[in-house]
Amino acid sequence: MMNARRVTSQDVADAAGVSRTTVSLVLNKVQGAKIREETRQRVIAAARELGYVPDAAARALVSRRAQIIGLVLTRRPDQVTSDGFLTQLLDGLLGVIKQSGLRLLIEIVDPEHQKEAYLELIRAKHIDGVILSGPRYDDDALRTLEEEAFPVVLLGQLPDTNHYSVDINNRVASRIAVEHLLGLGHKEIACITNADLSYTAATERLIGYQEALEAAGLSLNDELVGYGDFSPESGYAAMMELLGRDVRFTAAFIASDEVALGAQAAIRECGLRVPDDIALVGFDDLPLSRYMDPPLTTISVPAVQLARQASTLLIKLLKGEKFYERHVVLKSPLHVRESCGAKLSN
Repeated sequence: MMNARRVTSQDVADAAGVSRTTVSLVLNKVQGAKIREETRQRVIAAARELGYVPDAAARALVSRRAQIIGLVLTRRPDQVTSDGFLTQLLDGLLGVIKQSGLRLLIEIVDPEHQKEAYLELIRAKHIDGVILSGPRYDDDALRTLEEEAFPVVLLGQLPDTNHYSVDINNRVASRIAVEHLLGLGHKEIACITNADLSYTAATERLIGYQEALEAAGLSLNDELVGYGDFSPESGYAAMMELLGRDVRFTAAFIASDEVALGAQAAIRECGLRVPDDIALVGFDDLPLSRYMDPPLTTISVPAVQLARQASTLLIKLLKGEKFYERHVVLKSPLHVRESCGAKLSN
C-alpha cells in the first residue's frame, strides 16, 4: 500500500488562491510582509484544513535562520555521561524549544582541547543562538561572541560580560549550607568543590564556604579543602585524600551531589559513618540525593526552571524582543535530610 502524498505549500497556495511566496510569508510569520488580513486568514484556514506542516528547511530559507538552538556543555565527554544535572536541563530546554518549533543541537566542548569548537559551529551558521552551561573564566570564545552581538544565554554567570544569564546565587547558597552545619555545632568543616576553579560556579561555591567560616570567626585551613571534578569518582578520591591528611573534621560541605556520592563511599570504606562521624551537606538536589544512605541534605538547584528560563529568554532575543532583566536569579533553598545529623520534624 502506497503512502499518502505529503501536503505541500503549493497545495495550500492552490486552495487559498494565492502564491507559494504568500503562503511562506504567512505561515513563517515574516515581519513586515504587507499581506491583507483576509488573505492571511484564508491561508491559515487552508493549511489547517489540509493538515500542512511547514518543512524545516523551507522555514529556514524564508527566515534566514537554521531554526536550531545550541546547548554548549563545557565538559569532558566522560563528565557528561555521569552528569545527573544534564537530564534535568534537557527536560526544561526541550519543553520550551519544541513548542517554539525549533530544534536543539548539543555540543560538548572539552575545555582543554576544543575551546574554539562552538565558535566554529556558530560561524558556520548551523545554529541561531547558544545556551552555554557551565561558563569558565578562561572562555575567550564567549567574549568574542559578545563583541559580535551573537545571541547567548548563560546557565551560570561570568563576571565582566554583558551576556544574559540565568542562575542561582551560588555564593549565598553555599553560605547557607555551611551555616547549617555551623548551627549544628560543627567547627571543623571540610569542603570538596564540584569542579575545577576555572568554572565560575565552583569558585563561587568555595567562596561561600569561606565566607561562612569567616563570619563565624573560624580560621580557614587549606588542608580542609579538596577538589572534585563533576563525578562520583572525583569525590571519592578527594575525600580519601582529606581523610589521609593529618587534619580533623566532623563535617563536610560537598559542592555537588554527584561528587558527594563518591565522598560518602570513601567515608564508609574508611570505616566511618554519616552523619555520626562526618556530617554531609551537598549541592544540586539531584534525584539520587534522596536515595543515598543516609539521604543527603543538599541545596536545591531548580535545574528544570533554570533551563526553561534560559530557553525562553534566548527565544525572545532571537525574535528581537526586549528583555530588561539581564541576569535572572532563582531561589535555591536547603533541603534537610538525615546526612547532616539534624533532627527532622515529621
